[in-house]
Amino acid sequence: MLKIIATNKKAFHDYHIIETLECGINLIGCEVKSLRKGEVNLTDAYCRIENGSLMMLQCHIKNYDKGSYSNVESRRDRRLLAHKREIMRMLGKVKEKGYSIVPLKIYFKDSLVKVEVALVKGKQLFDKKTTIIKKDLDREQQRAIKDYHERKPGYAY
Repeated sequence: MLKIIATNKKAFHDYHIIETLECGINLIGCEVKSLRKGEVNLTDAYCRIENGSLMMLQCHIKNYDKGSYSNVESRRDRRLLAHKREIMRMLGKVKEKGYSIVPLKIYFKDSLVKVEVALVKGKQLFDKKTTIIKKDLDREQQRAIKDYHERKPGYAY
């Protein structure tokens, strides 16, 4: 059972998503309690490979209200848990020009916290405009289909 905690909507707008990877995350107990309350922000977060491990930087997890000495810094670097060969494969792609790694979602899978990271390539301004136009056209098309199906045949309007 998946319970999505937070999504990075900015990443879907700013990047072309090439491939995704599900990773675990190394957290402290108070951070997990804050995640259960949904107090996390992924908008500025990104990932980097340091010393052969995948690190998530600039992810803001709010300090737990009832945690005292066990609270840690809210924007600390967090280690993501993935297989070494997956990390090395992503490292090879990141070394190419224009690719980077961005977290897309944080969610609970049963009782474990998982992070979906993606290998992404930045969009140009005209790409962003075309995706917005395409989204608007799809929305209009769905409305037209809904209106068509709501009308009953045989009635005069």
